[in-house]
Amino acid sequence: MTVPSASPGQSDTGLPDGAPVAGGAVASGIAMKHRNPVAVWIGLTIITLGIYHLVWYFKIHKELAEFDRRRTIPTAGSVMVLIFLGWTVVAPLISYANTGKFIRKAQRSAGLPETCSPAAGTLLMLVFGVGTLYYQNQLNLIIDRYQAPEGTQIPLYA
Repeated sequence: MTVPSASPGQSDTGLPDGAPVAGGAVASGIAMKHRNPVAVWIGLTIITLGIYHLVWYFKIHKELAEFDRRRTIPTAGSVMVLIFLGWTVVAPLISYANTGKFIRKAQRSAGLPETCSPAAGTLLMLVFGVGTLYYQNQLNLIIDRYQAPEGTQIPLYA
């Protein structure tokens, strides 16, 4: 989905950055897709021999970038770290921790309490990849907050 970009200094609503939008919102973004955490964690990942984990990782970064375009969130770079630097162990752990930070900031933008713990998510990745389940649950909190179909424009609050 192509999203029109705003001119510098303006949000996609046409208002200056930080200007209030309807209902106390300060900006707007694009709603993310609701996914079944168990299917993401074990079902599809096992069926595809681990490839779906990379697809999921790319998709959530892309959706987080579209959700709040005020923040710079790498999409392909995060997956490239897992593919090409996975042997280092440290680089993927840093990438997973950064993902937790992105999710935490998205929760703040949605007007939710920041419940995502980057440290917990990173450590859970070391335990049978349970971090995927954890991160998808945290993303679903944001998605459930809006109850909007994927790709719908939604207000951001912080």
